[in-house]
Amino acid sequence: MVASIHNNVSALQAFSKKMQVSANNVANAYSDDFKKSRAIISEGQGDSVKVEISKVDTPGPLVDDPKNPGELKEISNTDFAEEFTQQIIAEKGFDANAKTIKQFDEMLGTVIDIIE
Repeated sequence: MVASIHNNVSALQAFSKKMQVSANNVANAYSDDFKKSRAIISEGQGDSVKVEISKVDTPGPLVDDPKNPGELKEISNTDFAEEFTQQIIAEKGFDANAKTIKQFDEMLGTVIDIIE
């Protein structure tokens, strides 16, 4: 059972990192030439949860450059709808693992009360 809690803790860390990456993407959405990152969560060694972060090099949209009329400039490739979806996934994953840890804590408290 303790190994399971270790897995839940690693999942909390992974979903927290996923949220941080998405928040960084949103914060830099209006930065010229910013390339978003993506946090991919997968199974690690010993049933733990790992997260891998990678840059997404797809080009951002081209818009008129106000500093150089008639020229185009590339803006961030961040998509708000995608980022909000990623944040919901991270939130729900974090909440599910936190509830599991809370239930384990309550169960352990009950067992200790029975033993006393």
